[in-house]
Amino acid sequence: MPFETPTLVDAYFMDGLLLLTCIVLRYGNTVPKTSLPRQVLNYTTSEAGNPIVDGWYADPDTAIYEGKHWIFPTSSYDYDEQTYLDAFSSPDLINWTKHPNILTVKDVAWAKYAVWAPAPAFRNGKYYLYFGANDLQEDEAKRGVVGGIGVAVADKPQGPYVDAIGKPLIGNYSTFPGAQPIDQDVFIDDDGRAYIYYGGHKHANVAKLNKSMTELDKFEDGTEFKEITPFDYVEGPQMLKRQGKYYLMWSAGGWTGPDYRVSYLMADSPLGPFLNKTGNLILQQDSAVARGSGHNGIIHIPNTDIYYITYHRRPLGETDGNHRVLCYDRLYFNEDGSIEPIKMLVKDNFADGNMYGWKTYGKVLDGVRVTEKKLEVKSDGEESVIVALDTNFADQTYDATVHLTEGSNSTTANAGLLFRVENVSLGLASVKGYYAGLSNAGRVLFTKFSDGKPETTVFVENVTIAAGVEHHVRVRAIGQSISLYVDDVESPVLRVNDTTYVHGANGVMALDGVARFGNVSISEVV
Repeated sequence: MPFETPTLVDAYFMDGLLLLTCIVLRYGNTVPKTSLPRQVLNYTTSEAGNPIVDGWYADPDTAIYEGKHWIFPTSSYDYDEQTYLDAFSSPDLINWTKHPNILTVKDVAWAKYAVWAPAPAFRNGKYYLYFGANDLQEDEAKRGVVGGIGVAVADKPQGPYVDAIGKPLIGNYSTFPGAQPIDQDVFIDDDGRAYIYYGGHKHANVAKLNKSMTELDKFEDGTEFKEITPFDYVEGPQMLKRQGKYYLMWSAGGWTGPDYRVSYLMADSPLGPFLNKTGNLILQQDSAVARGSGHNGIIHIPNTDIYYITYHRRPLGETDGNHRVLCYDRLYFNEDGSIEPIKMLVKDNFADGNMYGWKTYGKVLDGVRVTEKKLEVKSDGEESVIVALDTNFADQTYDATVHLTEGSNSTTANAGLLFRVENVSLGLASVKGYYAGLSNAGRVLFTKFSDGKPETTVFVENVTIAAGVEHHVRVRAIGQSISLYVDDVESPVLRVNDTTYVHGANGVMALDGVARFGNVSISEVV
């Protein structure tokens, strides 16, 4: 039933009945110094959306080369398919260029498969890439099986990289028991000393690299390796130096399990002490966003105190352990140098021209695409088109811009935000959840869906909604209280109390016209 005068409507769904009350209210690597980017990239997360690139990737490490930010990941497939490495570069952390096959097993005679966790470094005018291969096990090492950590070299950051020494740089368990030679990170300190951190099977070691970057050096006590294993260490060490402090980060838990996470320790030396110390948890899975978050790298914006953590994670709906994607979020430090726990945020301004992480459901006209930095959805009028994220938010603030194009002249055309939605993957006929939309007829509507059909709809009249105008729509859902805002995000135009759906996916929907969505932002209310 339409409401002719109020600009705020309180609605209560009780036992299938709609009761309405109307209230009138007012509406880290060494690189050539000349290669550093000049732009200050001050984001709260990946503004163009996580994942940042298309495809299954994991274990991202980073560098700054030739004025661009580079990410070097593992290709996340079955071991036998992990025979190559790709890289990605970006001038702005928004638009990424893929550099395929920068290193393949064809260029490394001893590497057969399981090429993992590339670690970049620059020195002597050359680009170095350290990698694990063959997933060497301790019993295999005793039998003389070849595998471990290799080093490749190139004249350009995008390669091609070729094997620098014709054998593993670190490929033997016997000298350093327990630490599987994988998951290497190379760190060059301010004094020019280079270190390689590595280790799987719950043991971490550090060694020194000599100036050639292709041989190990010895410590002052004559040893080549030092164990630095923190208390809950599993794999993926990463070293960062900030304001004179050394931060050792690592991944704990099982890489396919719910306990996969990132911890860290601080020290005054690149050697610690880290051994048997208890770490500080900074990154873990979020049941509203993603699972299996870990194995990180670090992006530092030069000449600033702006840092990002790169990592991989698994979408909520994925069951294949290898289905991991590359992401980054902001890393914040406290005054005492400690790191705040990282919050995985959900944003997408479509500035990269892509819609990674979004899935389309329903019959579409000319498809769904990104144009003019907007997600464009065309519906032919027979059924709604839904484009959804794999999220599972409960209490939330959900923002986006909604724009019905001027070509959407039908009075039935509407578009808006879906939230706490269930069964999207089963098809439109099974969708359950809430929808906050804008109608081309010049009104705001709130709908509760059950099995793909509107169970109840509330309309708000006298709100200026027109085709060709971009509107900021906000939904704030806390428990049973749901508030809808249009343009003015201080005063809701609609309040609903309903407990039917308490959590679910987020998305957008369009019916009988062309709609464009932008600047999507979803955050948990705690």
